[in-house]
Amino acid sequence: MMTSVPQRLPAPPATDPTPVYRHRDGLYAADLVTAGLVHLDVFTWLDRHPADLDGLCAGLGIEPRPADVMVTLYAAMGLVERDGSTIRLTPLGREHFVADSPYSLGAYYASFRERPVCRDLVEVLKTGKPAGWASTKPNDWLTAMLDPGFAASFTAAMDSRGLYLGPVAARALDLAEQRALLDIAGGSGIYACAFVDQHPHLAATVFERPPVDAVAARAIAGRGFADRVRVQPGDMLRDPLPDGHDVHLISNVLHDWDVPAVDRILAASFAALPAGGLLVIHDAHLNAGKTGPLPVAAYSVMLMHGTEGRCYGVAEMFERTSAAGFRDQAFIETAGDRSLVTARKPA
Repeated sequence: MMTSVPQRLPAPPATDPTPVYRHRDGLYAADLVTAGLVHLDVFTWLDRHPADLDGLCAGLGIEPRPADVMVTLYAAMGLVERDGSTIRLTPLGREHFVADSPYSLGAYYASFRERPVCRDLVEVLKTGKPAGWASTKPNDWLTAMLDPGFAASFTAAMDSRGLYLGPVAARALDLAEQRALLDIAGGSGIYACAFVDQHPHLAATVFERPPVDAVAARAIAGRGFADRVRVQPGDMLRDPLPDGHDVHLISNVLHDWDVPAVDRILAASFAALPAGGLLVIHDAHLNAGKTGPLPVAAYSVMLMHGTEGRCYGVAEMFERTSAAGFRDQAFIETAGDRSLVTARKPA
């Protein structure tokens, strides 16, 4: 009698794709430098008025979420520094980006002031509202994801990245005591597949809203994991999370949302996990001081432009998970400028 052999994901790539990810993920960073320098004259204002984030927003008429992304990028580039909560120019920023400096590069950047993304970013800074996803109409990303064609293409894009990132994240954790994983807003299911592939004793559920749930079911079946990973339709922002899982995975999701939505997602996870349950957040995280790494700060610009979110710092994630009731937070670097924040629901 023949027995079936469980399907496995491909072997890891022989080369590290991180530099290639960075080219794509940092695509909008130069436009944010241009927007701040040419359209808003941020550096001249800061030279005259060192201020905290609230003061900067009030002085320039911009909104906190995109302003935070802007300051983080400039800090990671060495153009500004944080003195406590006060934002000040560095010598590099003062010499080359202040309008009346003889070495100002304002004219050099001004030749790109009319780039569509640059103009989008000025509007995002002023309104706080995302410009949307550039490859679709309507360009509201959340609405666009209700279209089966766009949902399939976007999910495929994230799947291609996850085939490398997922297995590395899965290998970074000891899940010997866990039995059932819930992949919240799990896209194609690639991360759930990676985790059960690395931890064969695990069963997994991908929780996704339509029409992505159907995309996930097809992708999981195509990989041969349908007997180990199931799909349950639902909206993480509206529906209770399914129970019966002792580990929750939130991979590359929180960066799409502002703090109130992040808090709702974390509260839903805390409510659904059993006592002692494990939360795993896989994402691109900034350092505790939000001064880098530069590739993550640059990626945050793309997120700020197209979604309601941004990249969060490690300290911010510890704070948000603690506010939701979790304890025992830890930080683990993985691959591709991504990392894990883990936390537990008290027993």
